[in-house]
Amino acid sequence: MKDIDAPQIAKATPTLPDAQVVTEVEHYTDRLFRFRCTRPASLRFRSGEFVMIGLMGDPDPETGKQKPLLRAYSIASPSWDEELEFYSIKVPNGPLTSRLQHVQPGDEIILRPKPVGTLVHDALLPGKRLWFFATGTGIAPFASLLREPQTYADYDEVIVTHTCREVGELTYGARLIEAIREDELLAELIGEGFADKLRYYPTTTREESPKMGRITDLMRSGEVFADLGVAPLSPETDRAMVCGNLAFNLEIKEMLEGYGLTEGANSKPAEYVVEKAFLD
Repeated sequence: MKDIDAPQIAKATPTLPDAQVVTEVEHYTDRLFRFRCTRPASLRFRSGEFVMIGLMGDPDPETGKQKPLLRAYSIASPSWDEELEFYSIKVPNGPLTSRLQHVQPGDEIILRPKPVGTLVHDALLPGKRLWFFATGTGIAPFASLLREPQTYADYDEVIVTHTCREVGELTYGARLIEAIREDELLAELIGEGFADKLRYYPTTTREESPKMGRITDLMRSGEVFADLGVAPLSPETDRAMVCGNLAFNLEIKEMLEGYGLTEGANSKPAEYVVEKAFLD
């Protein structure tokens, strides 16, 4: 098939409202993939926020009109990145993800450039240690924050916990952590040795791996603290961000309150925040 350059593609394809162009796609398992797309020149966001993205739905059988299918997606790239990255689950019968998983470089997606969210540094009071608690694709906003210089300027230690069912589902996070530790640009932006502050604690609940178990169970038993050589969470030193499925969010929220931490917000910073818009 003859190659067509970008301007010709743009003329031949009807432009979607708030359209951006997919630049890269990578699939990890039959359930997970990531993609990158162009960034609107006017878009400003804080690392950890989300936007609405999607595709046009099928034409209405009676009117022929199409409506956009939109869903909240955390931006996985940091605020300084020239492109936008998203990490997504594939739902076989999902109205959006059943189609979104088939996008290819050059395709267009809809991106509403109005970022919002609670997983931002502004919603937390100053502390010494920052915990990121994620399940599944809930690691996406932390992928943004882990590449944000402020994360390392504000904290002496950053601990990422990521719980998935199977080992393959940890690939995105594992590669991200490895890339951050080797990233010369980040070292230049943040300062040499910044990655020494970063701790990574992946666990699986179904397939055998070096560390098995739900993070909440490992916290109750004290195993995670013993493994990392740190004290249990305390409101004096620890701050936390949570992003995962609804049951996980509710469970760990209760646990964090038990440690004495108070939920914060953009308007009233405190010791922890939970992303309520995300459901894995």
